[in-house]
Amino acid sequence: MAKAQAKASTRKKKATRSRGRPSSYKPEFCHLAEQHCLLGATNDDLARLFEVAPSTIDLWIKKKPEFSGAVKKGRADADAKVARSLFERACGYSHPDVHISNYQGDVTVTEVTKHYPPDTAAAFIWLKNRRPDLWRDKQEHQLSGPNGEPVQVHLYMPDNGRDGHPA
Repeated sequence: MAKAQAKASTRKKKATRSRGRPSSYKPEFCHLAEQHCLLGATNDDLARLFEVAPSTIDLWIKKKPEFSGAVKKGRADADAKVARSLFERACGYSHPDVHISNYQGDVTVTEVTKHYPPDTAAAFIWLKNRRPDLWRDKQEHQLSGPNGEPVQVHLYMPDNGRDGHPA
């Protein structure tokens, strides 16, 4: 009877132990992941940073809500910053600046406002991403007959004397 109890106790211990290697995940990775995602880090970049396989990063994103949230927040903030910059570039913008000059040893600092005109390439990128139905590179054309029916094609082949008769 003591053997049976010992076996049952051993089974319980085995069932509570996790399988595989212990995770190298640490809660402080969340802050690092968010900061690196703000700089545009991909999952492969995060894997190199934490010295793990890319599949491990995928697993942490799937299994660790705090890590997943940090990665998503960093990426969303970075995307928003780029979108804002692209929008400003597309529409044109102004910002305060200073002009520093030196004339015969006399240094002058002058406050100025720099103006940047709209950039058509940035506007096109913005529109392609925001309204792809209207601005994508590939346009689809459909040819149809009356009431959306298929187009009927009639071919006429002239004789040109092939039947033995002069044309």
